[in-house]
Amino acid sequence: MTNETTERCIKALARNGFDVRTAATAAEAGEIIRSIIGELQPASISFGDSMTLYATGTIAWLREQTEIPFIDTFEAGVPFRDLIERRREALTCGLFLTGINAVCGDGSLQWLDMIGNRIAPIAFGPRKVVLVAGRNKIVATQEEAYARIRDTAAPQNVARHEGFKTPCAVTGRCHDCASPQRICNERLILHKCHPKGRITVILIDEDLGL
Repeated sequence: MTNETTERCIKALARNGFDVRTAATAAEAGEIIRSIIGELQPASISFGDSMTLYATGTIAWLREQTEIPFIDTFEAGVPFRDLIERRREALTCGLFLTGINAVCGDGSLQWLDMIGNRIAPIAFGPRKVVLVAGRNKIVATQEEAYARIRDTAAPQNVARHEGFKTPCAVTGRCHDCASPQRICNERLILHKCHPKGRITVILIDEDLGL
């Protein structure tokens, strides 16, 4: 990671109180996450849906290990109501993992979410949060971040979920719709990390996720 925007972003994140790590590949990011887990030995671990996080191999590893309780909020075959209850339980887990929609050059982070199960634990609850993002998520400004989420990430994210028929799933661009399946209902912007170091951001030098 050598381009000017990325380097400025890394420095800004550190200045804003985030613990910043870098990885050359998704696999290396997975090793960093497992190292953090080993150091923390959290009482429980949960996660928010993230293609980048899956790419690190972390979720597959968590599902196989038995040492630390894993609150699997996307377990196949589990009724949706039960998954919702698990997502409530995840609000107070020891370690929460997920991805980032956009990383800004000023060291702020942005998300849009459907029901808030991903962004609520980031803001408050779990004692430790680890976030992963590929280099394609880095933008210069907050305005570019919001535009990227609405016009690129959200339409592509809807398209990968079978059965969603929002306007953006059809056209590939945001219509600010009123669909009951709309996934852009809640927005989170983290300007600073409080308390300092609670959130670790792992920037990966690959294009990952949406």
